[in-house]
Amino acid sequence: MTPELIAQALKSLRQQKPLVVNITNYVVMNNTANALLAVGASPIMAHSREEMADMMSFAGALVINIGTLDKVWVERMAFAIEQANANQTPIVLDPVGCGATTFRTETSRRFAALAKRLIIRGNASEIIALAGEKSQGKGVDAQDSSQAALSAAKALVDEYQANVVVSGEVDYIVTKDSVFSLSNGHSMMPQVTGTGCSLSALTGAFAAIGETTGLVAAAVMGVAGEIAGQEAKGPGSLQTALLDALFALDDDTLLARLKLAQL
Repeated sequence: MTPELIAQALKSLRQQKPLVVNITNYVVMNNTANALLAVGASPIMAHSREEMADMMSFAGALVINIGTLDKVWVERMAFAIEQANANQTPIVLDPVGCGATTFRTETSRRFAALAKRLIIRGNASEIIALAGEKSQGKGVDAQDSSQAALSAAKALVDEYQANVVVSGEVDYIVTKDSVFSLSNGHSMMPQVTGTGCSLSALTGAFAAIGETTGLVAAAVMGVAGEIAGQEAKGPGSLQTALLDALFALDDDTLLARLKLAQL
């Protein structure tokens, strides 16, 4: 994956405007829907079991985010994953707070095992916990470095035949055949709730057009976050600046700012 191919994928997404179904947490529904709209995709924040079979018959991707989990939502999410599998629809799993409680950890592993065309996007502590290793998470926040999660990410690739995106100061994108690092973003981004969740949603948007590594979404979000962080006065204005940066991002800016390396 070259920088030029990343820029081309962004252009293709804006042309195709894929529909992304999000079963996501109450905290970030507005954030993630607006991020998808800003980048050029079409979001729907559906969670009803009664319409999920229909949804998965025409959706481009399914994003599952367990941030505000309960037993009712677990079964709805599992059903949605089954319907996505039946339609060969790519699935993004955001295992929010995996490792914080047994319920979250077991649910994350259940979904990862159930999903077929899977991309896992989480912070370092979530990825480590999902792989069954000891993490240093604090609730939904990561206390581990993204580099410390690399071995866990590789284990998840093998166990679930998934691609894995580890978010952090440096993002790592791990597939069966490659490992990439991205060093964009801004130190203020963790101070705004939902930036990682928005990345998961963008990962679904690019998966819907066939880019299932997670690399392009991480690149776009990282560069947009870097621009937004340089313009914002604080976390409040960062949210607005991030949407504006996603909307305005063009090929030249993306190529000029991208800090991509293959390991």
